[in-house]
Amino acid sequence: MLENIQTPVSVTLSFDHHLRRVIPTQIIWNSHTYSILQLGLHHTYRQGRTLYHVFSVASTNLFFRLVLDTDTLFWQLTQISDGDPA
Repeated sequence: MLENIQTPVSVTLSFDHHLRRVIPTQIIWNSHTYSILQLGLHHTYRQGRTLYHVFSVASTNLFFRLVLDTDTLFWQLTQISDGDPA
């Protein structure tokens, strides 16, 4: 089931300087660490002067949408899904 939420999370990143790519590797949410096993879509958008990076990622059994605010460098978890349609 897809759930829209707005909660701050901690994110661990990996940066590949050859590919010039940032990849989230872990999310810490509600005192639990989720390892990111798959990176889905990544896109950016602007709201005023602020640039946001949006990552769709998956752990073993959950899907997450993460948003990075480049002004504050704070991460928000905006969606979570267990993959169940209802």
